[in-house]
Amino acid sequence: MADPAECTIKVMCRFRPLNSSEVTRGDKYIPKFQGEDTVIIGGKPYMFDRVFQSNTTQEQVYNACAQKIVKDVLEGYNGTIFAYGQTSSGKTHTMEGNLHDTDSMGIIPRIVQDIFNYIYSMDENLEFHIKVSYFEIYLDKIRDLLDVSKTNLSVHEDKNRVPYVKGCTERFVCSPEEVMDTIDEGKANRHVAVTNMNEHSSRSHSIFLINVKQENTQTEQKLSGKLYLVDLAGSEKVSKTGAEGAVLDEAKNINKSLSSLGNVISALAEGTAYIPYRDSKMTRILQDSLGGNCRTTIVICCSPSSFNEAETKTTLMFGQRAKTIKNTVTVNIELTAEQWKQKYEREKEKNKTLRNTITWLENELNRWRNGEASVPVEEQFDKEKANAASTPNVPGVRLTDVEKDKCEAELAKLYKQLDDKDEEINQQSQLAEKLKQQMLDQEELLASSRRDHENLQTELNRLQAENEASKEEVKEVLQALEELAVNYDQKSQEVEDKTKEFETISEELSQKSSILSSLDSELQKLKEMSNHQKKRVTEMMSSLLKDLTEIGIAVGSNDIKQHDGGSGLIDEEFTVARLYISKMKSEVKTMVKRCKQLEGTQAESNKKMDENEKELAACQLRISQHEAKIKSLTEYLQNVEQKKRQLEENVDALNEELVKLNAQEKVHAMEKENEIQTANEVKEAVEKQIHSHREAHQKQISSLRDELDNKEKLITELQDLNQKIMLEQERLRVEHEKLKSTDQEKSRKLLEYTFLFLFQAKELQTLHNLRKLFVQDLATRVKKSAEMDSDDTGGSAAQKQKISFLENNLEQLTKVHKQLVRDNADLRCELPKLEKRLRATAERVKALESALKEAKENAARDRKRYQQEVDRIKEAVRAKNMARRGHSAQIAKPIRPGQQPVASPTHPNINRSGGGFYQNSQTVSIRGGGSSKPDKK
Repeated sequence: MADPAECTIKVMCRFRPLNSSEVTRGDKYIPKFQGEDTVIIGGKPYMFDRVFQSNTTQEQVYNACAQKIVKDVLEGYNGTIFAYGQTSSGKTHTMEGNLHDTDSMGIIPRIVQDIFNYIYSMDENLEFHIKVSYFEIYLDKIRDLLDVSKTNLSVHEDKNRVPYVKGCTERFVCSPEEVMDTIDEGKANRHVAVTNMNEHSSRSHSIFLINVKQENTQTEQKLSGKLYLVDLAGSEKVSKTGAEGAVLDEAKNINKSLSSLGNVISALAEGTAYIPYRDSKMTRILQDSLGGNCRTTIVICCSPSSFNEAETKTTLMFGQRAKTIKNTVTVNIELTAEQWKQKYEREKEKNKTLRNTITWLENELNRWRNGEASVPVEEQFDKEKANAASTPNVPGVRLTDVEKDKCEAELAKLYKQLDDKDEEINQQSQLAEKLKQQMLDQEELLASSRRDHENLQTELNRLQAENEASKEEVKEVLQALEELAVNYDQKSQEVEDKTKEFETISEELSQKSSILSSLDSELQKLKEMSNHQKKRVTEMMSSLLKDLTEIGIAVGSNDIKQHDGGSGLIDEEFTVARLYISKMKSEVKTMVKRCKQLEGTQAESNKKMDENEKELAACQLRISQHEAKIKSLTEYLQNVEQKKRQLEENVDALNEELVKLNAQEKVHAMEKENEIQTANEVKEAVEKQIHSHREAHQKQISSLRDELDNKEKLITELQDLNQKIMLEQERLRVEHEKLKSTDQEKSRKLLEYTFLFLFQAKELQTLHNLRKLFVQDLATRVKKSAEMDSDDTGGSAAQKQKISFLENNLEQLTKVHKQLVRDNADLRCELPKLEKRLRATAERVKALESALKEAKENAARDRKRYQQEVDRIKEAVRAKNMARRGHSAQIAKPIRPGQQPVASPTHPNINRSGGGFYQNSQTVSIRGGGSSKPDKK
């Protein structure tokens, strides 16, 4: 590592212009400038490294404050730039400005662009890794701005005793755009507020950290540099800002941390031994920047208004104190094995030269002490001769190899003895210091024990009285605990009973659901039978109508003849018709019986549905009752647990007081008898007793905690069970509503069927009238045919008998026709009911399927949410382990120099191509097992 060098902190002072509120108030512009490094306020001059007037541009501020630090960071040094000042004095404008405007951007975006421009112009054998972090200190808690879930990070020290923020998000970047995106993301999460002094007042200290590591691929030389860019929150007076509520609390924490920063700088300026870095998180993080290994620049921002004159003078005095602080800076270099070897050889050679010099001087000193009058000049100590000498022999005396070895061995032995003696002296001195310290401690302990004895003697009587009272309170507390335990057991038994009742109710619900499924299957069978009966009725009616038409045609066409052969055919046809009609009568009777059976089954199903509805209502009532009881029981259990916990805490406190009182009584008794030595022994015994009581107390607390965990698990199980009951209740309620809707639909259909029945009765009346007309027409035709036959043959008794037989059969056929028409109408009335039942069953099936699908989706969603939660926990554990091991989860993106630099506000002579930060071909390689390729943008 390079030799350290001292440098002072650079302090720049910047004054902003008067704002609109100050102009309207008529404030005066108080600063007077003298040269570029002096400002006069109230007749007193203040000198800094540079003073910027109100008309200074952002580019001029950057060139004077930060341009050199960028080069130092890339050469392996650490750097820090932070802005300090009153609220609304222009700190955020100086550090950030308008991030995406080339003219008004501040120090941070210009540094980002300059870092990459310097890298692109450096040696091509270098390879850079850049990672950034962005966090804020809000209410004295470190909050990661790139991961808002990290709200209270801690500060640790690395192996070189350098503070760092543990667990902060680090992002590897390879272009200015990525850095600016990171800044935009973090800036959106920063705390700001509106005050009377500023519309966008920063309520936290923000720190943007850039960590640059470079490696020379040829020489394997490694350098690293850190750059802290800090935007402090402004100090403020509540009377001016008008802060209230949360903003007031923020102001208190801001002023506290800034006062800690002022204390650190005052201690460094005065050169005191103790520096209070640990008084705040901000000074702890900036420990290396203030008096450590860092090139630091402070920009103090001031208001030029006479209204803020006191705050401006305080800020200028802060800057003058900070200007006297000196930092010791060194290059952060990581030596290679060859460099470590060379350094070791140099140190070894130096050590050898020093040993030769010591030996020469000891020999010369011994000669002077032995009484020699003078030592020749050529034998006296000479630095060049001592460096040239390779062995520690006496000048002017030649020694053999054996003598040289003996001398070297004797010298090594003597040196070892000297080292042993030095170590022994050090140990004895340390032991003496320890004994002195122990004596002082014993004296202080004796004095304090005497004072404690006097104080405790006065309090002993009072504590004894309190002891008696506490014993009574302990008894009462124990009785209350026993009563609570009994009540708790009773309530737990009631909860078990209710769970058993719930299980029985769930079993009844499952049975009812199975009954409903069986009813649905029976309804399906009834529908199939009704379809079959409908087909048979239609076939019979069609065949009957065909036969009637044939009979009418046969009668009307005068096919009845006098011959015997013709009468025989008619008799055969009538006998066939009688047989067919008798079959139809029997089938119609069976159909009527079947219809009555169907009506009976329908009535039974309606009764069963009514019973199911009543049972469903009863189940809902019981479920609501159980829910109310479970809720009251859970609340009671919580109250009981709280009371139990409070009583246990009281008992523990009283037990501790009893132990302390007993111990103090014993100590006082023993002190009276045996003075100091016995008092120490008694204290040890008391400490052992207190330790044993503490162990017993810890065991009792652990057992109580285990019991509390078990009770919490039981409560969670009961809550889950309650949730299931509520879901089942909701499902039953939905089913009940669907059954009610189906019942309403059935009643509506019943009205429709009554209207249809009336309409069919009218149709039957018209058919009856038509039958009468048909019979009259048939009778007239028979009479006409009989008259014609009587005219022709003189009449025949057999023919009249046949005609009367036909008339009788015709009346029977009309009766059968009426009965068939009536049965057909009944079946038509029954058919829509069955169809309606079928539709209701289908809707019920669809509803159950949708409920099942929804339940499956909910289960899948819950399973997915559970899996996501498990993955998140695993990822958090993995990230924590990775952070603990010191590995980063991101991919390092090496940045290679030799690329065309981009246009920036600090390098206006470089043209921007296409509005981006890259021009032509640039090599941004990511090593991951393959060769790096040029990335053309």
